[in-house]
Amino acid sequence: MQTSPRLRLPRLLVLGTDSRLARGYLVVFGLSVLVMLVLPDSPAAMAPMLLTAPLSLFGVALPFGPGTEGGGPGEALAVGFWAAWVLLCALVNAAALGALTAKRSAPVRSNVPARNLLAPAVDNWLARAYCAVVAVALGFFLYAVLLSPDPGFAGIWPLITAAPFSFLAVPLSLPAEYSGIPGLGTLVFTVAVGLAGLVNAVLIGRLAHRLRGEGR
Repeated sequence: MQTSPRLRLPRLLVLGTDSRLARGYLVVFGLSVLVMLVLPDSPAAMAPMLLTAPLSLFGVALPFGPGTEGGGPGEALAVGFWAAWVLLCALVNAAALGALTAKRSAPVRSNVPARNLLAPAVDNWLARAYCAVVAVALGFFLYAVLLSPDPGFAGIWPLITAAPFSFLAVPLSLPAEYSGIPGLGTLVFTVAVGLAGLVNAVLIGRLAHRLRGEGR
């Protein structure tokens, strides 16, 4: 069994194209890019970013990208880098979906304990690093909401780090926010984002195992 921790791009390409689920995702992503080009001012133009979350959304922290001022080679380079980054994010997401349906080297048990299902979220450095990022984002959010006099838009960072499932936290927490129970909306939002991050961490962990050639 191969145990090298190196993440090989060819293996990523195989996982991203070797299953119907992964190929279907890439087709949907390609259609979303077409929609973005045809309707650049429509809300649907955000579809490629949402479909490639959470990695693609991390690009908001970069000081350059589409809309970079100055024109000329600098702007073209920024847009090219952004396009390449989104395409790579799409490949990573497709590979994560492919890892879900890849053939296992060991038989699958019918009754798998929950700890085995969640183990990929914590048993490799890639998933643990991602969990740490989500934890920091949630910690910043809780500090801003509970201790800071002006929380501002602190909730955007947990949403970005745990996207796309984290966006469900907004409609889920709204009824709790207006229920009259102090702090309930914050609690529901935090738990929902945490669960979204856990789902992503499991997918990342399974992908990491597949890239190493493990049959988890």
